[in-house]
Amino acid sequence: MQDLFTIEELDRDGAIQEQVAEIAGDSRANFLRKAAIGGGALLGGSALAGVLPAIAGAATPKSDVAILNFALTLEELEAAFYTEATRKNRFQGKPRQFAQVVGAHERAHVAFLRKALGGAAVKKPRFDFKGTTENSSKFLATAKVLEETGVSAYLGQTPLIKSKGVLAAAGSILTVEARHAAWVRDILGGTGGNNPAPRAFDAPRSKAKILAAVKGTGFIVG
Repeated sequence: MQDLFTIEELDRDGAIQEQVAEIAGDSRANFLRKAAIGGGALLGGSALAGVLPAIAGAATPKSDVAILNFALTLEELEAAFYTEATRKNRFQGKPRQFAQVVGAHERAHVAFLRKALGGAAVKKPRFDFKGTTENSSKFLATAKVLEETGVSAYLGQTPLIKSKGVLAAAGSILTVEARHAAWVRDILGGTGGNNPAPRAFDAPRSKAKILAAVKGTGFIVG
């Protein structure tokens, strides 16, 4: 079953299409023709991928480029974590499925952001996950922390974004990170602090707090 809505279903008055077309420097008709898949244009990464690279250039505020690079560093961390867990193959069942699916998502996020940033992208860090990818319990506990850190990081940065295209891209990634966080909580049992939807509102965290938390893991080694 297709789990993406079409633009026509979500954007009945055409406002989203007009905004994306404006950002991309294209008409609505051209945008729909280029993005059309089957019976409708899907509002997903494929559409945004054509928008973000067009705006992450000289006209993009330096503050937005910094936010994209901050997001890229977090996505590199997550992608490397899940890729290593899958490669080491120390656990099976739901944890392994989670690592495979989420790892693919995070690698897609990395590729998406690197394409957008081009030469402005930061260098990929080196990581040491200290054995957390080799044990199912440690893996799930760490995944929960990483995904929830990602959610709070994106929440903290979205009010600071100035470019419409960057905001749209960040929003499309934020919702996926939130689904990851809910999924790993469900795998952990949904009890004892692991309710997939524990509150009505999530709290943002500043870049400084996120970087301090990431540094505290010791996962980034160079």
